[in-house]
Amino acid sequence: VQLVESGGGSVQPGGSLRLSCAASGFSLENYALGWFRQAPEKEREGVSCISTFDGTTDYADSVKGRFTISSDNAKNTVYLQMNNLKLEDTAVYYCAADYGTIATMTEGLYDYWGQGTQVTVSS
Repeated sequence: VQLVESGGGSVQPGGSLRLSCAASGFSLENYALGWFRQAPEKEREGVSCISTFDGTTDYADSVKGRFTISSDNAKNTVYLQMNNLKLEDTAVYYCAADYGTIATMTEGLYDYWGQGTQVTVSS
């Protein structure tokens, strides 16, 4: 069972990145998928989540209107499109999978975690 994130990098404020999280060893169907991030010297926080069961999504207030989460069950991959990036979006981004149909950003409910990908927004 493995989740592998990719797509991180360095961008200027206002730029865009798309993160991908590929799952192997299990099917993402009937899982909730979440994106979390941890900035230096800060607690890890929930960014967005999606239910692959019904497509329900949720976003942290800080990213609403800028980030979009989606999933492709055929590719067993979840994405996070990040637009209009801000300096405060700099963090290591993790994807996680929770066996269940309800999208949640409750970190403790997640069963599987990726290793993370660095996103740096700087001018």
